[in-house]
Parts: sequence; structure tokens; C-alpha cells
Amino acid sequence: MTPLSSPIEQMKSHYAVIVVGSGYGGAIAASRLARARQHVCVLERGKEFQPGEYPDTAVNALGEMQAHTPQGHIGARTGLYDFHLGSDINAFIGCGLGGTSLVNANVSLRAEPRVFEDPRWPQPLRADLTTLIEDGYRRAEDMLRPMPYPNDFPVLPKLTAHEKSAAAMGRPFSRLPINVTFTDGVNQVGVEQRACVLCGDCVSGCNHRAKNTALMNYLPDAWNHGAEIYTRVAVRHLERRSNRWIVHYQLLHSRHETFDAPTMVVTADLVIISAGTLGSTEILLRSQAMGLLLSDTVGQRFTGNGDVMGFGYNTEQIIDSIGFGARPPEGRDPVGPCIAGLIDLRLQPTLENGMVIEEGSIPGALAAFLPAALAAGAKLAERSSNESSHIERKARELASLVRGAYHGAVRRTQTYLVMTHDDGEGRIVLNGHDRVRIEWPGVGREPIFQQADERLREATRALGGTYVPNPLWSEVMTHPLMTVHPLGGCIMAEDGTRGVVNHKGQVFSERTGTDVHGTLYVCDGSVIPRPLGVNPLLTISALAERCLFLLVNDRGWSLSYDFPPAMDSPMPQTLFGRKNSVR
Repeated sequence: MTPLSSPIEQMKSHYAVIVVGSGYGGAIAASRLARARQHVCVLERGKEFQPGEYPDTAVNALGEMQAHTPQGHIGARTGLYDFHLGSDINAFIGCGLGGTSLVNANVSLRAEPRVFEDPRWPQPLRADLTTLIEDGYRRAEDMLRPMPYPNDFPVLPKLTAHEKSAAAMGRPFSRLPINVTFTDGVNQVGVEQRACVLCGDCVSGCNHRAKNTALMNYLPDAWNHGAEIYTRVAVRHLERRSNRWIVHYQLLHSRHETFDAPTMVVTADLVIISAGTLGSTEILLRSQAMGLLLSDTVGQRFTGNGDVMGFGYNTEQIIDSIGFGARPPEGRDPVGPCIAGLIDLRLQPTLENGMVIEEGSIPGALAAFLPAALAAGAKLAERSSNESSHIERKARELASLVRGAYHGAVRRTQTYLVMTHDDGEGRIVLNGHDRVRIEWPGVGREPIFQQADERLREATRALGGTYVPNPLWSEVMTHPLMTVHPLGGCIMAEDGTRGVVNHKGQVFSERTGTDVHGTLYVCDGSVIPRPLGVNPLLTISALAERCLFLLVNDRGWSLSYDFPPAMDSPMPQTLFGRKNSVR
């Protein structure tokens, strides 16, 4: 696959458009504005990974981990696996060209329509549910190409077990639409992809070209239409000067890793901030501290999207939910895509009581750590529930401890991810000028998380296992949660008193009114003002598509959504029009 990023020495001093970040929001912005024949520059903090370069061993995975803690930053600032650790809730995001799409579980599930009835959304957006939002969902699906796990592929034990749990609970079960390719071929933007090998390593990065990340569609589409892409560039803050935006950034390599390193600048007529919930909020908070007039609500209404993780440990059936890692896929029992099945507990009389339960897989790079961690968690769970242990169960546990995660108890362990509706009252604050932290005292004690815990116990009971909550979620740790779907911080609202951006994504330029910085947008999950209760990637993408449609329309630019003619083999990207791009 042709690298998309260019050497930093080729960066120009000024662009018509700068897009900060390259996850779903940034990739969509780059694609659509490049198609609108604008001179687009994408600035990404992380590195560009090619298929085959994602970590598949514990040593390599540890080398790609970074953590933001109250005490400071650990690891390289370009590490792929980016953790924000706090006393109330932890967050995991991806850092690389393609953003969190590189390390998510691919699920493209639409939000329940009732989510958009909430008055926290601006009224013009609520009015667009059946028009521009529906169009946005459709356009995102056209590019991401989600589909359910095929019936003619091998049976997945973890999927079968999840269906068994659903039946015992009396709840609907279905196969989820996932952004995974199941046939070899060239996709709609000319990138060669391969059929999923069922390795289960989706969330450590797909090395087999099967995962439909932004790096496989929107970003090469932007590149094909002339966008310039630069990686290892960390945007620090923005300022407005002489009708241009001054973008201050740092280069992230061995000589510029410290947060207080000197910044460099590039200018733009229009800036779209799409650095993700934490990144976009951090940039605006720092810009505000440096004098940019913004709403005082920057950082408010953070939500973890009601995420809960747990395990059905040492069940009575084979699950096979541990990814292959560095082991070749040939001759191995399939794990499957990370998430493929859904137990649907939505459509409750009260929206906020609804939830979804999805099964999952753990990357093979983490396999060595699982036997001891899960055994310790199960010991605490059994003690708290007064459950007796059986000889067979202990023998399976010993088999995992001695022979590894592909044997015994861990091989019979189901992984769960729940999404529901927390109260969305978290805050992102700036710790000096270096980094942000999340503040949300008592979030883990919200009643909805106890309800999620009980539903996971039901699902595990059906499989004859021991429910093990997220090891970090305990009385000792004061109920810290882990979210893989952070949202909010730069939320949409009617005015600056209630939010950071208007329904178009334009940033409010005052604390109370509706005036905006007309050429400054936020376009990512940070604009979402409430939990969605499902995996958010498709809704983030739909809202980004709507934002870009309105931006282009407001300026009278033309934008075609057509794809090149279908091909049987990949073609050089220059043949898609890059050489003819407007400069």
C-alpha cells in the first residue's frame, strides 16, 4: 500500500484548509474538502502504520503504549495505544494516521432515533434526522462498507455462546454490521484489501488489510484528490491574526518529545479540529488560555458513552476469544472479528435504561498477561458471591496458568462490552499547559452501571462461568471505569452559554451568544452532547458528513461523492486525479 504521509520538509507555509487529526471526523473532512478542490493539509500527531506493522507481540505492544497520568506522561507521544488514566474514569484512544479507527472493534451501529430527541442537541440538527443525518449515515456506510459476519464463514464459538446467553436472557440477538472485508479485491477508492483471516486482533491493529479503517478509505480518497498529509505533528494551540489562523505545532521525534519544546507555525484560511474528544478539547482549552475567545463550556459534558467491560470466565464451553497475535492463522481455530454479535436491550420505555451487550476478543499480543489476571479477578468475584469452586474448574484454571491463554479457563472466557447511558457530567480540564485530565467524581456509582453489571452476570450464568468485572472496577479502586468511546467536551448547542460549537460545527466566538469563528470548526466525537448508547463511530461519521455538506454548501463549492470505476486490481493513486488537483 502506498504511504499517504509526506516528509515534513514538504509542508508549505499556508493552506486553504488545515485539518487537525485523522480519525473519522478528520478523514471525512479531508476527503470531502479535497473533493471540493480545496488545498487541504492534514496534521496527525501519530505515525503512519502499514498493514503488517501493527504490534502482535507483548514486547512490541508495550513499546507502542503511552499513558497520561496525574503524575505525568509515560511513553512516546506517538504511541499507538493511548491511555488517559485518572481517579474517576480512564479512557483509551488510538494515536496514528487513521486515529482510533486503527484500534477499535469496527462496529457501525446507528444510534436509536430517540437519542436525537434530546434537547441538548441544537434544534436545527434535530430537525435534520430524516434528511441530512440520514444522508450522512448513508454516505458513511457507502465509504466504510459495514456488513454482518457472513453465514458461509466458519462458525465462531464466541458468537454461538453469545447467542446462547441472549436466549437464556430472553433478549434479541443479532449479528452486527462491522467495517470488515470478507473478500479479496480492490475497494471503492482503489485500495487493495484482503478477506478477514479471523485472527481476532482487530483492536491491536489489522495486519491483514481486512479492517475498513479510515486509512483504507477516507484518507486515501483525500490523498487521491490532492490532500497533503503529515504525521508526527502535534498541534498545540491556535491564534487568529490578520484574517488567518496561526496553527502552532510541535514535531514529534527524538529531539522534540518534551511538551515544552518550541512550536512551529503554519497558517490557514479555514481550520477543522478533529483531534478526537480529548485532543480537540485540549487544543481549544490551550487556545483559550492563550487568548482565543471561546465559550466557557469547553471541556464540559464529557461522557464515556456508558462503557462497561467484563468477562465471563471459565465457562462450560469453548469460546476462543484470544487473538492469534504473532501466530500464523493457518490451521488455527477461528476467533473472528473482534465483535460480531449483539444482545439488544434497547427500546426500553426510558431511553436511558437501554443498553447493548457485545461479545469481543482480546488481542494475542496480550495473551501472556491474561491467565493470572483473570484468575485473580475470578477469585475476588467468587469470594464476593459465595460461589463454590469445582475441581474441573480449578483444573482448567491451572491449565491456563501453566500452558497459556489458549488452553483451559481462558480459552473458555467470554469478553463483554456494554454501552448504555451515563449522566454525561464529566469534565475535561487542562493540567497546566501540558495535558488534560478527566474529572468525574462518583461516576462508577451511577445506578446504570449496577444494572449493566447484573445483565453481564445473567449472560455469564447462561454459560456456566464466573462473571469477572473489569479488574479496575472495584471498591478498592473507588469504581474507576474504562471507556473506549469518549465523547463530548466541545459539544453542540444553540449558543455559547450551553456549548462550544453550533449545529454546523462552527466554534462560538463569545461566551453567551451565537456569534462564531466562521472559519473554525470542530468535527469529531467531541461535539456529541450526550451518550449514544451504542458504538459511536457511525454516528460520528454521519455528523461529520453533515458538517462537511453544510460547510461546502455555505461556500458555494461543488462536491461530488462519486467513486472511480470499479477495478480488478489496484491502480496508482495518481491516476485517480492527484496530479490534476487544484493547488
